[in-house]
Order: sequence, then structure tokens, then C-alpha cells
Amino acid sequence: MSTKIKVVTIGGGTGLSVLLRGLKKYPLEITAVVTVADDGGSSGKIRSDMNIPSPGDIRNVIAALSDVEPYLEKMFQYRFDSGEVKGHPVGNLMIAAMTDIHGDFSTAVKVMSRILNVRGTVLPTTNDIATLNAVLSDGEIIRGESSITKAGGVIDHVYITPSRVKPNEDVLKAIEEADYIIMGPGSLYTSIIPNLVISNVSEKIRESNAKKIYVCNVMTQHGETDNYSVCDHIVAINKHVEENIFDLVIANSREFDDSILSKYHKEKQEPVKIDHEKIEALGIKLIKNNDVGIVDNNTIRHNADKVSELIYDYIIDDKPTMIYNKR
Repeated sequence: MSTKIKVVTIGGGTGLSVLLRGLKKYPLEITAVVTVADDGGSSGKIRSDMNIPSPGDIRNVIAALSDVEPYLEKMFQYRFDSGEVKGHPVGNLMIAAMTDIHGDFSTAVKVMSRILNVRGTVLPTTNDIATLNAVLSDGEIIRGESSITKAGGVIDHVYITPSRVKPNEDVLKAIEEADYIIMGPGSLYTSIIPNLVISNVSEKIRESNAKKIYVCNVMTQHGETDNYSVCDHIVAINKHVEENIFDLVIANSREFDDSILSKYHKEKQEPVKIDHEKIEALGIKLIKNNDVGIVDNNTIRHNADKVSELIYDYIIDDKPTMIYNKR
């Protein structure tokens, strides 16, 4: 019996939490690195009022990795719909309260992780307040994460201000020690890449000997990845890391019925196309599977169990002597 495989996942609240609900079922030592650049909704108000990093994405990841009674997780995720706390999830308020008690956002996240019996470690990329900015193809600069997608322009690159924002040292250490680094699924420019443009994070990823895996989105996102193929997603990440980093990409190959796609077309979204030759040219192994994307209540989403199984099988083939048991 050997030491558990160390896996670092990088992303934001919604997409990353889907992956983690599946991945936590396997004998892996998981560290989730989570963006805190959200400036909209409840997170934005708490960030503005209390001068702390945004708690929303952190809350979703804690909930995904938690091992508690379902009612406790449901309470943690419960969002008030009236009164002065309208729009605030209980978990956001609890993280804010813990930050006020302990005087440090990362400490608050650690305490909440213990309370919710998290399987793994949840880390904000930075303990500082960070603002995400996007430079569009025409040179226009959009300030604030919540405004980027709404702008509807073609994004060239994103960056964080102020420049003095420091990385969480625990994040840098986790990347150094990782056996595997997984990015995605999730919003490309507003959930995944914001982590990479915090100083020293990309440098540590480039230096890491870990195998790098990208779980590509099933659908494009209007205002962010219009007309993007799988390779376009990869190239965007490589551009911000300044190196071709990935060893493996997992993509959906299921074709969805027009009855399902019609509502997505109204939102200017379409399935992400797999461009095999371009992926091969980058030297990246491609795993495509019909069960990566599924339809649930007329909504297309990732199949957390299948994606996690594909990742774990890849790890087994890569480092079989380091695994406890396959199940």
C-alpha cells in the first residue's frame, strides 16, 4: 500500500464542483485551487461590504467535497429569497463570519472545511482581493469578472489587478507536490484562467513534473468562448501559462438532439467541436467519450462519474503502483 496520488484541481465553483463530486469517490489526495475573482451577486456584495475575497466559488467547492448529512449541505447552500439577506447563500455568510472571527480568509476556509468534513483541501488562489480584467480583440478593456461575459466581445487575454496580489503559498506548494494537475470544466476566462494569472502560479505549473489534464466544456459560452473548439480552449490556457502544458484532454463526443440544442441556440451556445488534428499536433492525448456530456432535466452538463472514471483509469495506466485499489 503506497501513498495516495496527489491531485490538484484548478477552476471555479460550478464546473469544478461537478468534477469534484465524482473525483472524491476515489483514493486520491485532492487539493482544489479556487478562484476568488467573482464580483457579482452575493459574493460581490460580501466582497465589497467586508473587504474580503469572494466566497461563492469556495462555498460551492466545499459543498462538493463535503461528507456530511445531506440536510447540512443543503443548509450550507441555501439561498435566502427575502429580507435584507435576500440572494445570500448561508455558506457565503458563514465564510464571511469565519473570516471576521479569524481575521484571515484562508483560515476561514480551513475552519469551514473542517466543519463540513471536506474530503481533501480547498484553497483560494489568493488571500487578497483580486479584480479580473479582460482585454478584447479590439483593445477594449472590460473590468470586473461579472462584466466580461456580458460585454459579448472576443477576448484576447485576461489579467488580475492590482499587480501586487500575492498567491496563496499553500497553492504554490500543492502545485509543486502534485502528481496530476486538472483544469476544468468551467468558464474558461472567468473560472479557470483567473487562477493562472495570479503571480507565480503559471510559473509553478510550468515547472511541475505533474501530468496536466484538461476537461473541456461540453458547450460554448456566449461572450466568452463563442465558436471555440476543444483546441481553442487549450490554446487559450497555453497562452496565459506561456507554454503548451497539457498531456491529456477529455472531451464530449455525444451528439445531442435538436430538441435539446434549440434552447442553447437561443442563448448563442453550441456543442464544442473536437478538432482531432490540431489536438494531435500539440502532442496531447485525446480521450473522447459519448458519456462525458449528459442531458439532465433538459440541461446539458458533465457526467461527473464518467469524467472521474476516465481520469482515474488514466492515472491507473500511468502510475499503477501508486494506487490502492481501482474502486
